[in-house]
Amino acid sequence: MPFDWHADPITLETPLTKSYRNTQNVRRFLTSHCGPEFHFDRPFMAWIKNGTPKTMRDLVQEWQRRNPPKA
Repeated sequence: MPFDWHADPITLETPLTKSYRNTQNVRRFLTSHCGPEFHFDRPFMAWIKNGTPKTMRDLVQEWQRRNPPKA
């Protein structure tokens, strides 16, 4: 059974599948790990879809790398 990005529980170890979608479930997960400033932008979405296998941990770490806390 394919992963349901709208409803299935997401963890840091959840691998991105071919059926990956930027759903509200995904947005809630990433906001909870990256903070209220989290947002999808085109370069980040292109990185997500670049064909390299990733987990949700990779998404969190990449977003944090691209958006360091402002001092």
